Amino acid sequence: MSKSMEDAVIVAYGRSAVARSGKGALRNTHPIEYAAEVLSAVLNKIPQLPVDEIEDVIIGCAKPELSQRYNIARLIAIRAGLPYSVPGQTVNRFCASGLQSISTAANMIMTGQSSAMVAGGVESMTAIPYMGIGDAVFKDTWLDEHEPGVYMGMGLTAELVAEKYGVSREQMEEFSVLSQQKAARAQENGILAKDIIPVTAVDDEGNTFVFEKDESVRANTTLESLAGLKAPFKENGRVTAGTSSSTNDGVGIVVLTSAETAREKGLKPLAKFLAFSVVGTDPKYMGIGPMEAISKVMKLTGLTVDDMDVVELNEAFAAQAIPCIKETGLDPEKVNINGGAIALGHPLGATGAILVGKALTQLELQKDKYALVSMCIGGGMGAAAILERLSDK
Repeated sequence: MSKSMEDAVIVAYGRSAVARSGKGALRNTHPIEYAAEVLSAVLNKIPQLPVDEIEDVIIGCAKPELSQRYNIARLIAIRAGLPYSVPGQTVNRFCASGLQSISTAANMIMTGQSSAMVAGGVESMTAIPYMGIGDAVFKDTWLDEHEPGVYMGMGLTAELVAEKYGVSREQMEEFSVLSQQKAARAQENGILAKDIIPVTAVDDEGNTFVFEKDESVRANTTLESLAGLKAPFKENGRVTAGTSSSTNDGVGIVVLTSAETAREKGLKPLAKFLAFSVVGTDPKYMGIGPMEAISKVMKLTGLTVDDMDVVELNEAFAAQAIPCIKETGLDPEKVNINGGAIALGHPLGATGAILVGKALTQLELQKDKYALVSMCIGGGMGAAAILERLSDK
């Protein structure tokens, strides 16, 4: 094992377009199929890296059940044609599963235990809805009575956060309209397409077609249209579907190597993975997780939020994104420049990897240095990571 820390660098990344769950473009396509297609395409970007030198495929998945069971990471690797010698592991940290997988891969490289890794996340919320079938069956009786927050619906936790931090419905709706406008502009200008790898989808008649455009963006969203929505999570509540992230299907893939391996193979390092943090919080207020996670990752690196040039903060709900931005001192102009999950969607396990790609693409466009990726996590947690762009070096 190396005596000194290695630099873990990102050498390639890509994602599928994000589909709506239920009636979206990927509704008839197995998540292994589109995940393997994206993995193959990302690896094709870096032919200098022999696939048999990949030491693990780590894939985040928030609901590794039904069509996502049997260690979906290993199945994706095999479906993508990687040799049997390449193992796979599935990671579940709910909404941060994709980011956790990238951090785990980076840590293996930084400690000298690996030199080339694939990481990312996948989620089919069509195949496995967030609130699954028979949820009451698996609930622990003691937890359900004494710690109800661990099983609480995310919409209700958002209502509690809105109350705690005094976030009005009007503030949430203004935030959501802006997210939609930013995403629509980015989509129109081709910025979102820079990360997207077209995948093969199947329609209801069994015909195949190419899916390559994010489906959840609603450019025509207005304050008036949001004001007419009901608040379904609580009587006289503030949180609506229009101020919440949608449920989605999608995949994101990132390839990391050591800096030394990148040099040896002639790979262009796009960014260095600097640090990752994860924290716990009261499950009833799960949306505030980024507050402490961001503070923690800044202390790990000696950087400050003012040093961040690009911020991807997952918009699980406007109710939690608004106070997270305010309490951590983030510059709103740097947050979700190309829209967030309220517009683009939140395919749970894939989101972390998708946000890493969005952050790196925007850093490159701006020719800036540091990006922060952060999100709240079901069950009362938060995660954050810092990336440093290297493409000018």
